Order: sequence, then structure tokens, then C-alpha cells
Amino acid sequence: MTSSRFSLAILGSTRGTTMLYLLNAISANTLKAKINVVISDKENAYILQRAKANKIPAHFVSPKGLSRCDYDTKITALLQQQSIDLIVLIGYMRILSTEFVRQWHHKIINIHPSLLPRHAGLMDKAVHQAVLDSQDKKTGCSVHYVTETVDGGPIIMQKCCQVADHDTVDSLKAKVAWLEGKAYIESINHFAKNRKIT
Repeated sequence: MTSSRFSLAILGSTRGTTMLYLLNAISANTLKAKINVVISDKENAYILQRAKANKIPAHFVSPKGLSRCDYDTKITALLQQQSIDLIVLIGYMRILSTEFVRQWHHKIINIHPSLLPRHAGLMDKAVHQAVLDSQDKKTGCSVHYVTETVDGGPIIMQKCCQVADHDTVDSLKAKVAWLEGKAYIESINHFAKNRKIT
């Protein structure tokens, strides 16, 4: 790994579709990073299979019987073994502990499939349904720092698209997923250049 590349850790609970955008950008050398580890709280999460298929170390860490803080302590131990520069959340369904957020201050970013603060607190298809129910004219995604307030950290970047009259939950999800890949790549590259996103 060259000095211009830095190490990412991905925490995910679902399919990890957005990770594919990152992997493609890394392969194309348009993202100066390396994904060092993928960690999931779900044993059968497809993101783990995607990681293994791309020869990335993949770990299932069971939360069974652990407090939120104790679980995050186990995650930190894995991250420290990899000398991680930035933690990227991709469909991660757990709320991070205060201790974890403070330890990794300004080194955890998340993406939300709405133009925050619109529809904060909702997840996945519920967000897109809320966009349709609210008759929003535009939607998009927001990359933000993770803080102790769920979906309330400082916004790093937003990308938007129009909501068409014929849009459905699934078509909006597809539109926004494409934006999420672009937004994460730009945000991570900026972080790599500045070692902090301002």
C-alpha cells in the first residue's frame, strides 16, 4: 500500500451494495484507498460474502449477550489490528455506543438515503416511502459524521435527484443508491487528501 492510500474498515449488516461502488473505484484507481476489513453483526449478511469474494478479511462478531459498549470494544480491537484510518458504515443497523463514537471521533462516516434532516431516523425503504408520502420534489443522500445523535452528525456532502411522478419506492432506492456510491467515493477521497473532511 502506497503512502497515498489509506485503510478503510466497513461495518455493515445487509447486502453491502454500496461497497461495490467503492471496490470498483479502487480497481479503477479513482479511490485512493484499501478496504482492510469488513465486519458485520449479522452472520448471514451478504456483505461478508461480497468481502470474501474480493479477498477482504471478513468478520462476523456476534452481539449475543453483550452490552452495546462491550460489543463495540470487540469491534475496536479488530479495527486496531488493521490500523484503520476511516470507518465507513454501509447498511449498519446497530446504534454505536457513546464510547465508540468518542474513541473514533471524526473517523466514522455514514450515508443516509435522504437529504438530512429530512426523514432522519428512518431506514432503507421506509425513507423512500416517506419521500413519496410527503410528495417531496427531490430526494438524495447525505454523508455525515457519526455522533451520539442518530443521523444528527455534521453533514459532509449531499447529492440530490428529482422525484418523478412515476417513481416508486424501488425506483427511488435505485436512484439514491447510485448517488450514494458517488458521494462516498468523493467524501473518502477528500478525507484521504486532508485526513479530515471539513
